[in-house]
Amino acid sequence: MAGAGNAIRGSRVGAGPMGEAERGDAAPRQAVTYYCSHDHRSVVTFAVEATAPEQWDCPRCGLPASTDAENPPPAPKVEPYQTHLAYVKERRSDKEAEDILDEAIALLRSRRKSGDIIF
Repeated sequence: MAGAGNAIRGSRVGAGPMGEAERGDAAPRQAVTYYCSHDHRSVVTFAVEATAPEQWDCPRCGLPASTDAENPPPAPKVEPYQTHLAYVKERRSDKEAEDILDEAIALLRSRRKSGDIIF
C-alpha cells in the first residue's frame, strides 16, 4: 500500500487545518461581469470599496469589454501600416514635392560650385 502515505504529503504532524483562521478573514469583495463583442463573459473580482472600471480588456480575446451585455464596446479600428513615404504623400501634393526637390537640387549645385565637398 504505497499510495497511502501520499495523502498527507506537504503537511506536518500537528499542523491542523489550513484556512481562514490562520490567514485571517478575506476582504469583502464584489464580482463584476464584463462582456466583449465576441460574446465572451468575464467575471472580475474587486474589493467592495473599489470602483469597478467601465471597461476591462477581455482575457480571452483582448478586445474591450463593458458591463452592458446588450451593447458591448466595438472592436477598435486597426489602421494598416503605412510607410514614411505614404505619410509624406498625405501631407504634400506632387507639385509641392517637385518644388522642394528643385530647391534642394539648386542648393546642392550652388554648394558644389563654391567648392564644398558633398557626399
